[in-house]
Amino acid sequence: MCNCLGEIQGKITQLDMMTEKELATDNIIADAMATPSPAKSMGDPGITPLSPSHIQQNDTDSNAHTGPSFIVVVAVDFGTTSSGYAYAFTKEPECIHTMRRWEGGDPGVSNQKTPTTILLTPDRKFHSFGYAARDFYHDLDPTESKHWLYLEKFKMKLHTTANLSIDTELHAANGKRVKAIDIFAYALAFFKEQALKELSDQAGAEFDNTDIRWVITVPAIWKMPAKQFMREAAYKAGLVPLDNPEQLIIALEPEAASIYCRKLRLHQMIDIGTKTTQNGFSPAENVGAGMTQGDRYVVVDCGGGTVDLTVHQIQLPEGHLKELYKASGGPYGSIGIDYEFEKLLCKIFGPDFIDQFKIKRPAAWVDLMIAFESRKRAAAPDRTNPLNINLPFSFIDYYKKFRGHSVEHALRKSNVDFVKWSSQGMLRMNPDAMNALFKPTIDHIIQHLTDLFDKPEVCDIKFLFLVGGFAESPLLQQAVQNMLHGRSRIIIPHDVGLTILKGAVLFGLDPSVIKVRRSPLTYGVGVLNRYVEGKHPPDKMLVKDGMRWCTDVFDTFIACDQSVALGETVKRSYTPAKPSQQVIVIHIYCSEKEGVGFISEPGVRKCGTLRLDVTGTESTAARREIQTHMQFGDTEIRAMAVDVATSRTVKASIDFLTQ
Repeated sequence: MCNCLGEIQGKITQLDMMTEKELATDNIIADAMATPSPAKSMGDPGITPLSPSHIQQNDTDSNAHTGPSFIVVVAVDFGTTSSGYAYAFTKEPECIHTMRRWEGGDPGVSNQKTPTTILLTPDRKFHSFGYAARDFYHDLDPTESKHWLYLEKFKMKLHTTANLSIDTELHAANGKRVKAIDIFAYALAFFKEQALKELSDQAGAEFDNTDIRWVITVPAIWKMPAKQFMREAAYKAGLVPLDNPEQLIIALEPEAASIYCRKLRLHQMIDIGTKTTQNGFSPAENVGAGMTQGDRYVVVDCGGGTVDLTVHQIQLPEGHLKELYKASGGPYGSIGIDYEFEKLLCKIFGPDFIDQFKIKRPAAWVDLMIAFESRKRAAAPDRTNPLNINLPFSFIDYYKKFRGHSVEHALRKSNVDFVKWSSQGMLRMNPDAMNALFKPTIDHIIQHLTDLFDKPEVCDIKFLFLVGGFAESPLLQQAVQNMLHGRSRIIIPHDVGLTILKGAVLFGLDPSVIKVRRSPLTYGVGVLNRYVEGKHPPDKMLVKDGMRWCTDVFDTFIACDQSVALGETVKRSYTPAKPSQQVIVIHIYCSEKEGVGFISEPGVRKCGTLRLDVTGTESTAARREIQTHMQFGDTEIRAMAVDVATSRTVKASIDFLTQ
């Protein structure tokens, strides 16, 4: 009761502050609400907008990424299963260097990139990354290895965690918990060290990090908290300093692939409709040469954790890109096949045994999954001979101790017809059994593609580019072919696993190449509006001095799937409640729906805060106006603000992690 009264008084205080001109209009009057609660919920009292109407301005001259000059762009493709970096000097933008080949590697797997695996010592210090981490962990004595912290495939945690924060934790192979921000920062610091060493060796002198523009790739379907998390990890890793955020660009993986694909020369790709390399053309010709103004194409980025789809239209002669439909996709990456394999093992040997084996023999479990990975890559639609998967000796030994009978006995007793025991100590999988492990993941991808091609915006698609490591799967390629029925040419770049990496370098060299994007969500704030009988619900009404106001109204900044140009801004003005107020905090809400009426509607959630730090901009004006510009046309949402009376810049930040 007391709290509710205080909230209403806060709202009344705010109304008292409005000018006569504002009170005389029917325009929206913004309010920074704390929670999408019942109608009388008022969080931060005393934040009032001076410009209530929705203003958009296309500032073609603005460039979000201008800043100190740099000599080189280094892009880090931080993947779910494998990672790597590439770079290009600004004086030679066409010459993209991929990182040195890593030591180690698996049979049948290109080791241009390294596994996204990390090893910490028992006292939680960074030890190694990639093949080095995996091999060292594998060679540890089992009694010792259980004290070390080994992590793999951890990137997906940023996508699957509902309330992601700086305190989000990951589980190591031995079950111990560790802060996710530390693991991501260790990994990025490793890439920073490797890249600087390679650049210094090339230059013949120590290379200065301030001369580098860094690019980190993330899936396009990631929400803002996950993107901000990667940025925070980069700060923690020392990739860029906090006071120079423009030195780091977050790139969306399918966008990076799209930028690279439009420059592909015809001899650098395979058209799976004909299954031939596109030879017989001039080597100087590229896909762009085959594209005409307005051509539309889809990029399907099939990675380890996610599948991302983006739809672009090319605008010649500059080759700029326009997004035609908001980025879509889901957690349908190749690790889904690993989970299906694990489910199969549980069916044969029992989930209780598999859970115990992973905890008691973590290094042997890693070994088993490496063996499966190499056979997984051999799966094909027309394969007839079985696939053999080595079972580590400790698996066979531990199972006998755990169950009291042999692995061979378990296979005979199971109802799994397509998996047999080989006398050489291997699981022998019928090709149909392997293909069945692919089916749930591929079905998800095909269903998503089918839904996408049914959208009215996605018509007359000339090319479909399949990129990412999973794009190499013949099973996936055939499924996409069958789904399209020849409606579009399906193109696979030769260096399909490095497409995103190379595209991210090109994006870092020219971030303005994508001129128009689509908003993935509807964003806005809670506001007060004039109460209209019959239009507004009675329980939303607030009466003050005989005037009726409607609370919890959703003031839309940008709508879901709305086109937004690079540099386009949404303007709002706010005023502190008291002259002494130093910080203004406004809660931002989002929804997957296009039309939102109230912040209390189902599906509307508080997703972040806009923070305006007005210290040091004191003014003698009776009423201070802080004008805020928000940009939604980039890969990250940006905010800038200025004190109108003094023309001084106000420190503005949007936080999606601290809820």
